[in-house]
Amino acid sequence: MAYDVTLIPGDGIGPEVSTAAARVIDATGVEIHWHIHEAGAEVLNRYGTTLPESTLDSVLRTKVALKGPIATPIGKGFRSVNVSLRKHLDLYANFRPAKSIPGVKSRYENVDVIVIRENTEGLYSGLEHIVVPGVVESLRVITEKGSERIAHFAFETARKYGRKKVTAVHKANILKMSDGLFLDVVRMVARQYPDIEYEESIVDATAMKLVLDPSRFDVLVMENLFGDIISDLTSGLIGGLGLAPSANIGDNCAVFEAVHGSAPDIAGKGIANPTALILSGALMLRHLGETQAAEKVERAVQTVIGKGEVVTPDLGGSATTDKYTDALIREITAL
Repeated sequence: MAYDVTLIPGDGIGPEVSTAAARVIDATGVEIHWHIHEAGAEVLNRYGTTLPESTLDSVLRTKVALKGPIATPIGKGFRSVNVSLRKHLDLYANFRPAKSIPGVKSRYENVDVIVIRENTEGLYSGLEHIVVPGVVESLRVITEKGSERIAHFAFETARKYGRKKVTAVHKANILKMSDGLFLDVVRMVARQYPDIEYEESIVDATAMKLVLDPSRFDVLVMENLFGDIISDLTSGLIGGLGLAPSANIGDNCAVFEAVHGSAPDIAGKGIANPTALILSGALMLRHLGETQAAEKVERAVQTVIGKGEVVTPDLGGSATTDKYTDALIREITAL
């Protein structure tokens, strides 16, 4: 079976890691028709926007996209392309697994947790205004609908991946109405999944517990801002964002991306680590139903990094992006 997939290379190192990811996915034997479209800071001058209509139309048509890193200015400038994609396509669920990779030095071994983040509400609704000079107000929006669908997504993910427990992460001790609503809804949904253990944890305590012992968690579900922070924390437990895949999923479309930065300082040098986007590609293959191909990609990454012989400089080696990618492809074809 052939699949149409939109490929958005992104900014900085994006085109390099996107090319590597596409090569690795193609090596699995799954037939992908790549539709390449642009987005990001580097296309702003040409299109007058960071997210051209043609790119959005392609994702709506193919239903699946693989996206490289895109730069977002801090404080001022254009709105995040990532946020715009999620809002336009209603990609309400952010799926961020964090799983240890042999050969990567980190504080813990055998980390294996999944963070499920509500992707469209909370403070990231972007509803901000100046009340008076020197005072800015931001609105944090939590709805019953948004809470219910992300809760169902978390419990369905637990079933799909054979997980035993879902933890709702919150700050309802302070944000009694907004996070109180979130918890009420998640509790209601939890009763529909008696086969999955359910617990609740305050967000700051969750951060501490993850640092002390990440094995106590399985699947964590939370609102937008908390999910952004906690998912980066769990990525740090396995070696950093360069090794962490991500998926943004809605009812009609899904976008798989590397969440690390565009690293303009090393762009064009051929030393970027494409692992995060390659593993995001494995998540994409699972989404398409190509489970065996996804497992090949994941095993190849674990084997090549585990050996430590052909890895990029950030992993302690001297291999170029292309040589590392070649090593992955050799492993895949040997499986």
